[in-house]
Amino acid sequence: MLALLVAAPTLTVAGELLSASPDAEAAIPSLPEPAEILDLGDVLILAGTPTAHMLVLRVDLDGTATLRLPRAEVGQGITTAAAMLVAEELDLPLARVRVELDDARPELLFNQLTGSSNTIRSVYGPIRQVAANARARLVAAAAARLRTGSLSTRDGEVVAADGRRVGYGELAAAAAEPSLVIGIATPKRERDFRVVGTPTSRVDARAMVTGQQKYTLDIQVPGALPTMVRRPPTINGTVRAVRNEAAVRAMPGVVDVAVVPTGVAVLAETFGQALDAKEALEVDWGPGTVDAESDSTIRAKLRAAAPGFGGPPLLGKAVDAEFDFAFVSHAPMETNSAIADVRADRAEVWSALKSPIQVKQQVAEAVGLPADKVVVHVVQGGGSFGRRLFGDAAVEAARISKAAGRPVKLMWSRIDDMRHGRARAASHHKLRAVHALGAVVSIEHRVASVETDFGHGVGDAITAEAAQLPVAGNLTFANVVFLTTVKSPYNLGVTTRTLTEVPLGFHTGSWRSVYSASARGAEEVVVDEIARALGRDPVALRRELLKSDRQRAVLAKAAAEGQWGRALPAGFAQGIGFHDEYKSCTAYLVEVDARDPRAPRVVRATIAVDVGRAVNPRGLESQMLGGLTDGISTVLRAGLHIDRGLPLEGSYSQFHYARQKDSPTDVRVFVLPGTGDPGGAGELGVPAAVGAIANAYARATGTRPRSFPINFPVDFEPFPR
Repeated sequence: MLALLVAAPTLTVAGELLSASPDAEAAIPSLPEPAEILDLGDVLILAGTPTAHMLVLRVDLDGTATLRLPRAEVGQGITTAAAMLVAEELDLPLARVRVELDDARPELLFNQLTGSSNTIRSVYGPIRQVAANARARLVAAAAARLRTGSLSTRDGEVVAADGRRVGYGELAAAAAEPSLVIGIATPKRERDFRVVGTPTSRVDARAMVTGQQKYTLDIQVPGALPTMVRRPPTINGTVRAVRNEAAVRAMPGVVDVAVVPTGVAVLAETFGQALDAKEALEVDWGPGTVDAESDSTIRAKLRAAAPGFGGPPLLGKAVDAEFDFAFVSHAPMETNSAIADVRADRAEVWSALKSPIQVKQQVAEAVGLPADKVVVHVVQGGGSFGRRLFGDAAVEAARISKAAGRPVKLMWSRIDDMRHGRARAASHHKLRAVHALGAVVSIEHRVASVETDFGHGVGDAITAEAAQLPVAGNLTFANVVFLTTVKSPYNLGVTTRTLTEVPLGFHTGSWRSVYSASARGAEEVVVDEIARALGRDPVALRRELLKSDRQRAVLAKAAAEGQWGRALPAGFAQGIGFHDEYKSCTAYLVEVDARDPRAPRVVRATIAVDVGRAVNPRGLESQMLGGLTDGISTVLRAGLHIDRGLPLEGSYSQFHYARQKDSPTDVRVFVLPGTGDPGGAGELGVPAAVGAIANAYARATGTRPRSFPINFPVDFEPFPR
C-alpha cells in the first residue's frame, strides 16, 4: 500500500517499492540470475531492498518538489541525477526540483550507505516510483477539481484535453487528502524519457563556483567554537601528559584545552588562534601502533605474505610479474571536519558522512547517550573518494564537545588529513600467466595487502546478505569485497585470485575502486606483456579475449576514436586499459610523453564507456575524467612514504596529486547508448586508467614498470612531527 505522510497544505509521499501495475517496469534494479556471482553492488542492493521504498518526496504550494535523499553528495553528482529522475517522472522543470540530504535514519538499516558505485543503481527505481506516486495523486486531485479523467502532465501542471490546466502547487493540499482515490502509479517507460539521458550541468554548480555552497564549516551553530587537535607524532599515539597547558590557555583567544583519545584539542575564538595554540602545545606522547614500520619493513612483510610460484610451469611458458603499490591518501579538497553540540541529555552532529547510521551509533557510544538521543545531519562534502565512509571527525568533535561542555566546530589541518587520515592500503602483487600454442591457458594473481578497514557499515551489509553470496562462506569481509569486485573481463583460461591481508594497525580505508585500482591495473599491464610474448597487438589480443560483444564494442570505440597504432614521435607511446565492474565497462586509450622518463605526462586520452542507461551523460563524463586524473596521479607520482610510523607527506605540495599542468588538454569521452537499469560509474574508470597509463609508459620507455607510483622520490622537507 502507499504510505502517506499528510502535512497539509503540502503533499508528502513515501513511495512503494514496486508498481501496482503488472505491466509496469520493476522499480528495483534487476539482479543476476542465481547462477551468477553477485558483485558488491548487487549485495548492497539486496541488503537495502527491504527499505528501498522509504524515500520521502514533498510537493509544496509553490509547485516545487523536494526529495529527501538518504545518500551523501560528495561531488559525484548524485543530487543532480536524483533531481533529473524526479523531474522526469513528475514532468516538472529541473529548476523546480530540490534534493536535500537526509539525516541519519536508523530505520533504513543498510539503505543509507554511499559507496561501491551504488547510489544510482540502488535509487533509480525507487525514486521513479515515489515520483510516479506523487504524480498519480496530483492527477487524481486535478480530476476531482476539473471533473474530467482525460488528463496529462506537463511543465509542473496537470492539463485537461480541453486545454484547462492547474499547477502542482494549487493541487498539493488536495492531493494529500487520504480519502483521495487514485489510479495506478506507473513509472514512465524509458522510451518516453525527456530528461533522463540528456547531458545536464550540475544543479549545485553555480553555488560551488560562487562560494554559496554550504559545507560543514560554513554552517552556523550558535556558540560553536573553532577547534583543532594536536595529534601524536605517530599513528595512534597516546597522550601521556601536557606540559604547558596553563601557558597555552593564556594565549590570545584560547577558550579551552581538552585531552581526548586522539590528542589534545584547543578551542579558540578563531581557527588561526586555535592553530597557533595547538602548535604551541608541549605533549609527552605514548607509542602508536606502527612506530616500527617504514616503507622497507612494510614492503618486506607484504612480499613475504604473497608466496612465489616456484619453478617454471609444467606446460607452456610463463609471463611472470611482481608489482608494488604505495599507500595513497584520499586527499579530498575539504579536510576532515565536523560540528558537534553535546548536552547532558542529547547530542547533535553535522558532517559530510557516507555511513551516517553507523556514525550515529558511534557518537552515542562515545558520549554515553542512547542512539535515539543523537541527531546526525549529513552535509554535502567537498570530495571523498571513500574517505567519508568513516565518521571519525564527527566522533572526535562529539568527544571534544562533551569534554568542553560547549558546541565545537572541528577542523583537521591538511597535515592531519594526510598523516592521520585514511589511505588506500599498500599492496604487493605476484602474477603468472601461462600460455601455450598461442593461447593463454591460465592466470594466477596473488595479492598481499595491508589490511583495509571495513568498519564503516559495508561489512554489516555483507553479513546481512552472506547467505545469498556464493563466495561468502567463512571468508572475511575483505575477501568478499575482493572477490565481488576484482573480476577479469577476459577469457584467460583457469583464473585464480587470492588476497592475503596483513594487519599492521594503519588507518586504511576504501580508496576509490578499493582493490580494483591496483589489482586490475596490474592485470592490464600483464595482458600487454602477454601480447608481447605472443607477438600480438595489445588491442587485437584484448578484442579476442573479451567475454562479450558489449565489451568489444567499448574497446573498438576507444581504439577507433583514439586512432590506436598511429605513428608517434620517439619517446611518445599509446597505452590501452579495460575494466568491467558494477554492470558497466570502459576502455581508456592514452598517449604519454615520456621523453624524460622522470617527468612523463599524459598528453591525450580517449575514453569509451557503457553503463547501460546513463541518467546524466555529462555527469558520467566527469566520473570518467576523475578516473583518468586518479590514474595519472597514482601511476606516475602520488603516494605516501611511511617513515617510523607516520606518512612523510603533509600537504598537496608533497603528495604529488596531478595538477592542471599534468592533465591532458585533449580528452574525449564517448558514452555508448544503453538501456535498462544503470550500472555503476564512480569507481569504474580508475583501473582502466591505471593500466592504460602504465602500458603507455612501458611502451614509451622500453621498460616494465613494477613499482607505483613510478617516480616516487622524497623531494621535499617533511613537516615536523
